[in-house]
Amino acid sequence: MPNIIDRRLNPKDKSLSNRRRFLRRAREELKRSIKEQITTGKIADVDAEHTVSMPIRGTSEPTFENRRDSGRREHVLPGNKQFGQGDRIPKPGQGGGVSSGPSMRDSEDDFRFVLSREEVLDLFFEDLELPDMVKLNLKEIVTYKPRRAGFTVSGTPTNINVKRTMRNSYARRIALSRPKQEHIDAIRDELATLEADPLPATAKREQVAKLREELERLQRRRRLIPYVDPVDIRFNRFEGQPVPTANAVMFCLMDVSGSMGEREKDLAKRFFVLLHLFLKRRYNRTEIVFIRHTHEAHEVDEETFFYSTQSGGTVVSTALQEMRRVIDERYPARDWNIYAAQASDGDNFATDSDRCIALLDSEIMRLCQYFAYVEIIDERESHIFGTTDNGTSLWRAYRVISEKWPNFQMTRIARPAEIYPVFRQLFAKQPGSQKNR
Repeated sequence: MPNIIDRRLNPKDKSLSNRRRFLRRAREELKRSIKEQITTGKIADVDAEHTVSMPIRGTSEPTFENRRDSGRREHVLPGNKQFGQGDRIPKPGQGGGVSSGPSMRDSEDDFRFVLSREEVLDLFFEDLELPDMVKLNLKEIVTYKPRRAGFTVSGTPTNINVKRTMRNSYARRIALSRPKQEHIDAIRDELATLEADPLPATAKREQVAKLREELERLQRRRRLIPYVDPVDIRFNRFEGQPVPTANAVMFCLMDVSGSMGEREKDLAKRFFVLLHLFLKRRYNRTEIVFIRHTHEAHEVDEETFFYSTQSGGTVVSTALQEMRRVIDERYPARDWNIYAAQASDGDNFATDSDRCIALLDSEIMRLCQYFAYVEIIDERESHIFGTTDNGTSLWRAYRVISEKWPNFQMTRIARPAEIYPVFRQLFAKQPGSQKNR
C-alpha cells in the first residue's frame, strides 16, 4: 500500500486552529438551522433530507486589522497620477463618480449544506438520551465506543504516538548509520587542536585535510538523514468496539377518546412521531409498545396507533393496566429498562384519577426507569395553566406522583412550536448519567 506524505505547509494567513473553529461554528449553525426548520414546520419533516444555508460572513478566518475609526494613516499608492497627499476622495456614487446601484455590486451567496436523513437525525438528537438506563443483563442494544487498535501511518496530530514514533526514528537512524553529534564534536575538537599549531608538519597538514573532509561528510550525511522523518510517524488507531448496554422498552400511551379533538390528537401524534424517530435513531433495538385508550385500552401496531380514528369515553387507568399486563408477560423489570410516555388532554372519568394514583404509586413507578406525561391544553388556556399547578383532575393527580417519584416528569403543550422544546426538556442528557456504567 502506498504511503502518501503531505509535506505542504499551511497557506499564508491560514491556520489549523482557525479551521477547527470554523468547523465548530458551522456545526452549531447547522444544528440551530435544523431546529428552527423543524420547530416551525412539521415534526415528520425531521425524517427527510434538509438544505441548510449558512451566512457567508461566518466562514472567513479571523485576522488582525487596523480600526478604521481610530489612528491617522496617510497613503499614496503606486500608480497614482491623479491625487496627492491630503486630497479627499469622494465615495463611489458621489461627486461625479459612477453610480453603483444594487444590481452593479458584487456579492457572494450563502453556503448551502445539503444534509442527508442520517446527518439530520444525528444533529437533531445529538445531546438527547433515555435517562438512567442501567440494567445490563441481556445486552441487546448495540452501541460502540472507541478502542485502541494498534497504530496507523495517517491520522490527526492529537493522535500521534510519540513513543512508537521515536522508536521508529531510532531504528531508522541506526540502520542508516546517522552520525552522532558526539562523534562530530570529537572530530571538531581534534581538528581545532591540530590547527592551533602555527607550524604544522606535512603529516599534520594531511591529517587536518582528512579530518576536514570527514567532518564535511558526516555533516552532510547528518543533514540527509533527519532525526525524525515523516515515515517514522505513527498515530494511535481506534475502532468501534461493541459495549454491553441495556435492554429497553418504551411504552407510548395515547388518549384517543372523544374529549381529544383533532388538534389535541394531532399534537399528541407529533410528539410520539418525534419520540419514535429518536428511539429508532439512537437505540436501534429498543422495543416500542403502542397503547391507545378510550374507556378501554389495547396494544396496537404502529400504523393503528398513528392513523386509526377510534373514539369513545375516557378511562385513563385502563392504559396503565394494559401497560402493567404487557410488562408482566414480556418485559420483566429485572432485565429491562422500562420507559413510558403518555399524552392526554387531562380529561378523565370522575373517580378514575384516584385509581391512576394507586396504579402508578404501588406498581408502575417501581418498575419504570422514567415516566413522562404530556398534557395537551387549549391555546387560550396556556397563559393560565402554563405556569401553575392548577388544571384537570388527571394533572392534579399526577402532581402527587411527581412529588413522590423523581423519575416522573410532567409538562404541558399548547401549540406545535412547543413540542420540540418540551421533548428536549424531557429527554435531555443528565449530568452524571449512569448510562453504560
